[in-house]
Amino acid sequence: MLKVFAFMTPVAFAASVFAQESCQTYRLVYQTVYDQQQVTAYRIEAETVYDEQQQTTYRPIYETEMRERRYTVARPVTETSEREERYKVMRPVWETQVRDSSYDVVRQVAETAEREERYTVARQVLETQEREERQIVRRQVMETAERDEFSTVCEPVTTYRTNYVDQGQFVDTQSVTPGRVHTHLRWVPGACAVDPYTGASGYQRGGLAWLPQQGPSVVTVARAWQPNVVAQQIPQTSYVQKVVARKVPVQVARLVDEEVVRKVPVQVCRIVQEEQVRKVPVTTYRQVVERVQQQTPVQVCKMVEEEVVRRIPVTTCRMVTEERVEQIPVQVCKLAAVQQTVRIPRIVEKRVPVVYTQQVPRTVVMRVPLDPCGEVASCCGSSTVVSAAPVMSGPAVSTPPASTNGGYQPSPTPRTDSRAGQPSNNGNGNANQAPTLGPNEKVGPVDEEADVKRNDET
Repeated sequence: MLKVFAFMTPVAFAASVFAQESCQTYRLVYQTVYDQQQVTAYRIEAETVYDEQQQTTYRPIYETEMRERRYTVARPVTETSEREERYKVMRPVWETQVRDSSYDVVRQVAETAEREERYTVARQVLETQEREERQIVRRQVMETAERDEFSTVCEPVTTYRTNYVDQGQFVDTQSVTPGRVHTHLRWVPGACAVDPYTGASGYQRGGLAWLPQQGPSVVTVARAWQPNVVAQQIPQTSYVQKVVARKVPVQVARLVDEEVVRKVPVQVCRIVQEEQVRKVPVTTYRQVVERVQQQTPVQVCKMVEEEVVRRIPVTTCRMVTEERVEQIPVQVCKLAAVQQTVRIPRIVEKRVPVVYTQQVPRTVVMRVPLDPCGEVASCCGSSTVVSAAPVMSGPAVSTPPASTNGGYQPSPTPRTDSRAGQPSNNGNGNANQAPTLGPNEKVGPVDEEADVKRNDET
């Protein structure tokens, strides 16, 4: 009986283990894997290339040639002749005449006489007089009067204050900037031109010339603030002190002025005017006129008119016209064609290939075995089987909730390919990564029994 029990115990244990392995459960775990991919891009580079072109320019050549010029000259010819000139001359003639030079002599004659001189003398006279002396005396008089008594009272007063508010706006102002001046090679038609060296006018043939040309103008819009100040009336209430008066009876003492007159004796000194007469000797001078006779001989000059004739030589200048010829050197401008090679730059864009590596993310689905309690199996062996499958582009795969085993993330295990018996490589040389699904493959239900058998065989 003991042998039968001993034999049945390992069989029952093996049966329980087999039942556990056949009922193994798994959890899907999602993980992001980055694949390195070579990408070729093109960078645009600018390069300056010079093109050679043949251009014909015309260079001015100045030559000196002799030209004949004819002109007319006026030559002066001098001739001498005589003419008769008659003129009048005033000749002086002297005569002796007697002139009366009598004159008057004034003589002073003195005479003595007496005259009465009256004058006034002031004499002092003392007199006694009475003078009234008036004085003002003030007498006090009591009266009852009313006095104004003032008190201060505050009254509300409404005033208006002017407040200035800027209600302006932004105004756009356009300013025009002239374009830049560029020089372009253009064809100039033939026309008459003036030589700046000689001033002679001549025909200039057409050709290419560098002419300035102004580019288009640039219009710039500048925004500036335009003020608009508006006055607003704001009411303000304030209390103003006002003085109020009332009548109060008061006893007032008033002084009344009274005039008092009294007699005062005064000594007065009076000046009396008296007229007196006195004799004064006076000397008078009288003028006496006497005539003195005098005869003086005088030389008198008279001018006598005479006619005089004289011969005057006259020189006459006559202009004689002559024609002359002279040779003048003249500078002539000729245009000579010159061939030259001009290098014209132009910018060429080229694409340069640039290779760089980028990481492409993809999501990998793995199966993690669970123990009977629903926890991740911690032992390694046939129970830790991982099946990985990538997720194709399309709707995003939601990540399952994190496990309750403290955030344990098992590392992926390479899956054995049943067709070749070798680990899947995915074509990128990484045997540890999960195989990539093809465009026609789908993620289907996991065959748990096939996985258990495959694990038993390994």
